[in-house]
Amino acid sequence: MKTKLLSLLTALLFTQVVLAQFNIGIKGGANITKIDGKAFKDEFMYGYHLGGFAEIGLGKKLGLQPEVLFNQYQTRVDSTFRSVYQGAANFSDNRNVKLNYLSVPLLLTYKLGNALSLQAGPQVGILIDQNKDLIQNGKEAFSKGDFSMLGGATISISKLRLSGRYMVGLNDINDLDDQNRWKNQGFQLSLGISL
Repeated sequence: MKTKLLSLLTALLFTQVVLAQFNIGIKGGANITKIDGKAFKDEFMYGYHLGGFAEIGLGKKLGLQPEVLFNQYQTRVDSTFRSVYQGAANFSDNRNVKLNYLSVPLLLTYKLGNALSLQAGPQVGILIDQNKDLIQNGKEAFSKGDFSMLGGATISISKLRLSGRYMVGLNDINDLDDQNRWKNQGFQLSLGISL
């Protein structure tokens, strides 16, 4: 009987500690991105992101922050794109390209004080084809997805979260040929609210 009571009290205490270090929230903001590679202009363009996050405390200084975001990246095709890719006549009239991703970052957080924390970690992005459902897009995540590394900082003021981060793509997102490598890179500025 004493063992069961002790186990129950331990479980309740553990639950209270975990819940005290767990928050969820929503966020949104601007993406300032470009695609590095032949056929794209070497300029940053604006997009946006919307989604949710969770803050999981792993002690006084460390934590995890998983997120689920809709990310839109924009770029502009260079005038040499048509000569590089002869079969890309459909790009000749529309020089702006929008890439929509369902992104899942997993960030390790290190608190420098009560308000400032540093974050770094990987992000997996699934390129969303609007003509397909979520299951079909998910099956193509490894062939048409983007794997990136993120690094940045967050300022926490009560329930507000102001964050800035840098993102660099690690894999080639070019599915037209094997000659040229295209990689995403850019900055992300966010405003979030912990619920």
